[in-house]
Amino acid sequence: MSAGRDDEITAFLAGAGWGGATRTAMSGDASTRAYERVTRGDEAAILMNQPQRTETAACPPHATAEQRTALGYNALARLAAGRVDAFVSCARFITEAGLSAPHVLAADAPRGLALLEDLGDGLYARLIEQGADEAPLYEAAIDALVILQAIAPPETLPGGWPLLVYDDLALRTAQDIILEWFPRFRPGIVFDAVALAAWEDLWRPIRARGVAGATVFCHRDYHAENLIWLPGRAGPARVGMLDFQDAVRAHPAWDLSMLLHDARRDVSPALEAACLDRYIAARRPDDPQAFLSDYHALGALNVVRILGIFARLVTRDGKPRYRDFMPRLWRYLDTCFADPALAGLKAWFDAHIPGEARA
Repeated sequence: MSAGRDDEITAFLAGAGWGGATRTAMSGDASTRAYERVTRGDEAAILMNQPQRTETAACPPHATAEQRTALGYNALARLAAGRVDAFVSCARFITEAGLSAPHVLAADAPRGLALLEDLGDGLYARLIEQGADEAPLYEAAIDALVILQAIAPPETLPGGWPLLVYDDLALRTAQDIILEWFPRFRPGIVFDAVALAAWEDLWRPIRARGVAGATVFCHRDYHAENLIWLPGRAGPARVGMLDFQDAVRAHPAWDLSMLLHDARRDVSPALEAACLDRYIAARRPDDPQAFLSDYHALGALNVVRILGIFARLVTRDGKPRYRDFMPRLWRYLDTCFADPALAGLKAWFDAHIPGEARA
């Protein structure tokens, strides 16, 4: 961290009433953000540090496809570019729904700084690693998601951040990451013009289903590394939500895929089935089988997206640990491909990314 940035943080904390607090770095993720726990006596808070100009621009609400392409990946994918004002607005929406997100104690959006309520260390992933029963944790996560999705999402969130649709261009950007980065990850893999044309033909109707069903607030990164257990709270509010600033209006299957196709931990077929049964019983979609078909199809798109991102993290960003997560993702993809409606996609992968390339 530069001396200038450290001075900005010191001034921000002083202005928030936390001058002189002890700062301790926390483990990071795949983003450009950094987090610190700040303490004073027996009080603690979390400092979010999103350095400016480290991301391409977020998507303006009415940008054309050409404008989004010129702005770069975040605009294409409709990501928030780490914007603190996006986090603040999403946090308000979640808490106003009666659910749990960190309370924002102070924020300086132009400087990319926020001071957040410290929800503790009870991340789902860590608790389960330590032997906690995963079933009640996942049941609560499903219940919280049902509540979140029952609210008609506004075009503009509290605080002014736009809730954009996860539209066709964003979904196409998601599906196509693997085309660029997997050949670099696995030299020898080549996608010729015929393969690329077939690829687009197979995904186009799936994207259309995703756009047509884009009716709910979508956390977009809803999984065990971003959920924190708060046993002192009641009901679904026991599920603390983190890392939601990239929220969009999307198909309800998307967050289910994030939860149940978790790249960083195994979600067993039995747990997946139990969670889907619980979700369908609560949400009561008009056609449960059609919903499950959407879940498999959009789940496949989501898994393919993550495989592409992980290939990019390994090859471009020099983060080899993401290689270790990829076999799990291929297993999830095979589970999605068990749906007969996805036989064409399964055949494409078998032909162009054969089993030995997935090891």
